[in-house]
Amino acid sequence: MGAVVLTGGAVAGTGWWRYTAPGPLPAATALDIPHGGYASTIAALQQGHALSANGLDDYVFRAAIELTRDEGQLHAAELMFPAHASMRDILSVLRHGKPVLHQLTIPEGLTASQIMALVQAAPFLKGTFADLGEGQALPETYSYLRDSDRAALVTRMKQAMQRQVEAVWKGRDPSIGLTDPGQMVTLASMVEKETGLPEERPRIARVFLNRLSKGMKLQSDPTTVYALNGGAGPLGRSLVRSDLAFQSPYNTYVTVGLPPGPICSPGLAALQAVAHPASGDELYFVATGSGGSHFASSLDEHNRNVSAFRSKAQDKQSAEPAHSP
Repeated sequence: MGAVVLTGGAVAGTGWWRYTAPGPLPAATALDIPHGGYASTIAALQQGHALSANGLDDYVFRAAIELTRDEGQLHAAELMFPAHASMRDILSVLRHGKPVLHQLTIPEGLTASQIMALVQAAPFLKGTFADLGEGQALPETYSYLRDSDRAALVTRMKQAMQRQVEAVWKGRDPSIGLTDPGQMVTLASMVEKETGLPEERPRIARVFLNRLSKGMKLQSDPTTVYALNGGAGPLGRSLVRSDLAFQSPYNTYVTVGLPPGPICSPGLAALQAVAHPASGDELYFVATGSGGSHFASSLDEHNRNVSAFRSKAQDKQSAEPAHSP
């Protein structure tokens, strides 16, 4: 068996072609390289099919590790190895590759229980975490390493929300009339749930702020849903008149003012909408039936908008084909 000789980055002898030849890995693959000695590293590479398990390749790879030690230390981490990585490629990844980052996206408008379910189900996390308060997690995409702690990730979510809330509150329009950042988060959570159209958020925020200033009930359907199911998610049915009379401090059809806390985690756009609302004297809005809202400054105008919405909904329902029994 010829010796593997490395001089100035070059490899000579019968091991050269094995050191630089394409390896057996069929596709780019993330492999978890454990802490330990060379034996555990080689075993992980062989089990992941990045390195052949025959004796000669094992010998050449071990020799290459020793003879290229001045190129850096081998690292234990989850690393991405390219398809058909050669031994030289593998050593380069082990020394210089960046650990694989996994991602968890928290969409805007989820309740604390929904966010906790996502964190619990996220792959490659470990450990438990304390309950998350409503509106405490900032909706965004979080990157994390394999075997990261769930509690640490939740702490990052809370800290990110706290930073955003503090910054938005500091730069708010002082005329909005809210007295503390908590009120802003609560109102932003309602705005988040009321529309998915970014351009409508400042206008909806203005409606709610106008109603608050006049001592009117906010009458926000999403607060009623939250009152009914405690943030478990969509109600699964339309609200009925008896729902609107449900006694709860979160039901803004029966209480005046803001609910006692958020009904979801609002995103940055909803927070900004409350901090910098549109101008105007509008007091009402109702869905158009096509994704947006009709706004009104008077009850008469609002009632006409409601009638138009109901008529459109009835026309749509009558146009749908009947189902067979």
